[in-house]
Amino acid sequence: MENIVVITEAAALQIKDMMKQNEEESAFLRVAVKGGGCSGLSYGMGFVHEKEENDVQFEQYGINVLVASDDKPILNGTKIDYKQSMMGGGFTIDNPNAIASCGCGSSFRTAANAGTPEEC
Repeated sequence: MENIVVITEAAALQIKDMMKQNEEESAFLRVAVKGGGCSGLSYGMGFVHEKEENDVQFEQYGINVLVASDDKPILNGTKIDYKQSMMGGGFTIDNPNAIASCGCGSSFRTAANAGTPEEC
């Protein structure tokens, strides 16, 4: 099974650490797209215990990742990294399908999906 989303080693270590802290070691990591944000779409990441019927499942660094089949074309090739800085750390998402994004970096749109833009 191909990996729709690429998780870097730094992001994987952070995700595993969060799983351990929240006692979610057995959970799936869901990467999703939802409407909203100033550019129309925004990303979601979270731990879930149920796999939905239309989910695509793959594994990276021992993390079981779920992506809804509807989100697959939007997220295909997306890279999730974790960067540490003087201001703290945070996940970065680099989506080659995004044609527009806003300053906050958490909202975007693709050529095929404009989402539901909101005011910034």
